[in-house]
Amino acid sequence: MQETIQANKYVELTYKVIDQKTQQILTSVEFPLGYVHGVNEVLSPQVSAELEGKAMGEQIEVPIDCNQLYGPRDESLVITDHIENVPEEYRQVGTAILMENDQGQTKNFIVTRVDEKTLTIDGNNPLCGREVIFQLDILLVRDASEEEIEFGGKVETGPDIGGQGQAVPINEKLH
Repeated sequence: MQETIQANKYVELTYKVIDQKTQQILTSVEFPLGYVHGVNEVLSPQVSAELEGKAMGEQIEVPIDCNQLYGPRDESLVITDHIENVPEEYRQVGTAILMENDQGQTKNFIVTRVDEKTLTIDGNNPLCGREVIFQLDILLVRDASEEEIEFGGKVETGPDIGGQGQAVPINEKLH
C-alpha cells in the first residue's frame, strides 16, 4: 500500500505558483522542498490541508486568494522618490530593501520601477491582490525519523570537526 501524507510523514515536493488570471508562472520551485507534515509549517495551512491524504506521484492544484493570506493591497506602501535620494546599490528593479520605522519595526520593500528621474518601491507582498493556483507535484512520502520530526525536515550529518559530526537540519521554515 502506498503511503499517504499525514502527520509525521516526511514529504518532498516541487511546486509552481500560477496567476489565475494570466496563467503566468509567478514562482517555480524545481529543487525538492522537504518537510515533516504537521511539524514544519513550510506551506500555508490551506495548502497543507489539501496535501493531507495524497500520495507520491500525485499532482494537486490549490486555488488561493492571496488577499486572505496577505491582506488587501495598501497603496500607502508604494513610494516614489527622486533617484538621487536613493543609493546606487538600490537602483535596480527587483532589489529588496529592508526599511525601519521610528518604532524600530522593519518591513521589506521591493524596487518595482526605475527611470531617469525616479525610483518606486513597494512594501506589499508581490502576490497581494492576486488569485493564484499552487500546483504541487508530490515526489516522496515516507515515515519521518525521530530526528526529522524533531527538526521538522531532513537531517544530514555535518562535517566531522574534532572527531564529532553534528546533525544539521537542511531546510529552514519558509514563509
